[in-house]
This record gives sequence, structure tokens and C-alpha cells, in this order.
Amino acid sequence: MESSTSAASPCLTSVSDHSPSNNDVIKVGTRKSQLACIQTQHAIDALQKVCDKKFEMVYKDTQGDKQLTSALFKIPSKNLFTKELEDCLINNEIDFIVHSLKDLPTTLPDNMAIAAVMKRACPYDAVVMHPTNVDKTLASLSEGSVIGTSSLRRIAQLSRKYPHLKFESIRGNLNTRFRKLDEDDKYAAIILAAAGLERMKWNDRISHILKEDECLYAVSQGAIAVECRMDDEKIKELLAPIHDTDTALQCVAERAFLRTLEGGCSVPIGTSCHIKDGKLSITGAIFSLDGQECVIETCEKLLPCDSEPPSKKLSVADSHHFVHIMPGHISPCLLEAAMDLGVELANILLEKDNGREILATAKQTIEEQRTKDTD
Repeated sequence: MESSTSAASPCLTSVSDHSPSNNDVIKVGTRKSQLACIQTQHAIDALQKVCDKKFEMVYKDTQGDKQLTSALFKIPSKNLFTKELEDCLINNEIDFIVHSLKDLPTTLPDNMAIAAVMKRACPYDAVVMHPTNVDKTLASLSEGSVIGTSSLRRIAQLSRKYPHLKFESIRGNLNTRFRKLDEDDKYAAIILAAAGLERMKWNDRISHILKEDECLYAVSQGAIAVECRMDDEKIKELLAPIHDTDTALQCVAERAFLRTLEGGCSVPIGTSCHIKDGKLSITGAIFSLDGQECVIETCEKLLPCDSEPPSKKLSVADSHHFVHIMPGHISPCLLEAAMDLGVELANILLEKDNGREILATAKQTIEEQRTKDTD
């Protein structure tokens, strides 16, 4: 999850928080960070290719943007980066919100739905080295080198593979994290989502992409989601053309996997999902906080060929069934197959070896640390 209190880029279409309502303009909610605005503009650009509407951004700071002193897993809220924007949506102050899908909990507020999931960018994590370490890898860094990341998922997996490294929390928007890396000389490297770096045009700072054998990625990482009111048929129709089928199926499977585990984004759970030759394949893993214990499994399913179009009306219950992702132009039977696969994988991991115990211990330890910090 990318955090920021930085101002939005001045080159982007904008509107203040208190602009008067204009029925001819579609208002789009976004966080203020440069990356969030770039992602929102990406969605607007895609929509402008298929409609002649006008769009304006409405910027909001979220709790996650303001609360930068604690590691993310120590903050109990599940909607750190979404609540303030969703409040605006509930109050009809905006028409839809553009999110990083990995920031969206698997349970949304009543009458909210994900009306579009755009084509996924690179879902993997990336290593960004300190300038003095550009010729090194994580494996070749010296004993005790400090790696900056606030993700327990990353820490658990990389501690398991590179036990000679130390991991410490690093918060702030991407610009802030780069400054801390380059100027403070505390971190030998930092770990960030590759998609964010690519969208910011900072590909040249990527030293190494972490593939599945090093670090399974976060649920829905790399995907952009558009959230709207369930009963707003015009907006749902507007958003349907930018819905990407393969990405939506992958994210339904991944979110169903996470929801079944009741893990939340702070627990060390990793995944990887692919569609090839008509088959949907998903790998998932549960890790102990120190990475020493792990259960991992892969499930796959042949996707149905049913191309029956979805009903124009979808109930709130049906949307919840698909972890809040609307079919759009996608056949519901495909979403059903993806959801079932994610649930199947989660149940296998819970019953495999000591998977349930690993997950329970991780949750308990996180809760104890949160309680300790608030005492």
C-alpha cells in the first residue's frame, strides 16, 4: 500500500474538495499522492477513449496517508486507504473512486461495488538498491544489511530466503522512500511494487524483479479497481468497457482466497495467479512472521466456455458473492469458477500440515503488538 501526503500533480485534471456540483462533469475520487493521481488519470484516459464525458478529480487524504509513524500492520483499520473516499461516494459527492485494488478490503461498505478492474500491470515486487549497491543482489549484500519494507508478507518470505538480511519499516510516498534510501544511508535497499515504479516511469531504479520463487505477491497487486455505488446503473454502464476479463478473474480468485483465510492485507499471505490455455491457476501460501514456517499449494481449473452475458441487474448479495467485483461484460459463470478456485485453495492450505495454526499464530502476534503499542 502506497502512502502519501504529497500534493497532486499539477498537470492532472483536478477539482477542489468543495467544488460545486456539476451534473455534466463526472467526479472521480482519488488519494492525493502522485502515484494515485497517475493511476486515476490512467482510468480517465481509458474512459475518454470510449465516451465523450468530462471528468474531474476530487482529492482526499485517507487515514493511511496521515498515519505515517507506525508500520502498517500495527494499524488495526482494514480500510486505511479507502474510508474517506468511500464516505464521499456514499454521500454522492463523487461518482466513482479509482484505487489500487490491493488496498480494497474483501468486504466493502453496503451498496458499494467494484465496477471495473483494469488490465493488470506487473504484479511482482521489485528491489531498489541504494546507489552504492547497484551492482549487488539481495544475496550478495553484506551480513546485517537493512532492507526497507513495511510489508509482513515481504519480510516473511525474504527472511526465509535471505536470513543474513535485516528488515525495518519504511513509510511515506514513493518520493519520500527514495529520499530515505538515497540520502539517509540506513537502507541497503527497499522493496516496492513494480507496478507503481513503472507507472511513475522509474523503471531505471529497479535492480531486480522478485519472481514467485523469491516472493509471492500481494492479493490483487498491480491491478487498478474502480469502485462505485451498486445502484448507480449509469456509472456501472460507463465503466464496463474498461473491465479486463483476465485480470478480473485473477483478482476474484485471489480475493476469494484471502477472504476465506480472513487474513487481511497485513498478514503474511502471498499469491500468484495465471491464465493460460483456458486454465486458471492460483498459487497461495501462508507464512509465519519470521518466515520459518510455510504452507504453499497450487490449484488450477479449466475455465467454462459459457459465454452467456450477465444479467443487467445484479443484486448486492450477488456482488458480495464475487468479492464485490461486478461482472460487467464478463459471464458470471467465469467469475463463479474463479471464486470457487480461490476458496478451494484457501481451504486446502488451512487443512494442510499446520496451516491453520501458522495463520492463527501470525494473527495473534500481530494483535498483541498492536495492543502493546496502544498501551
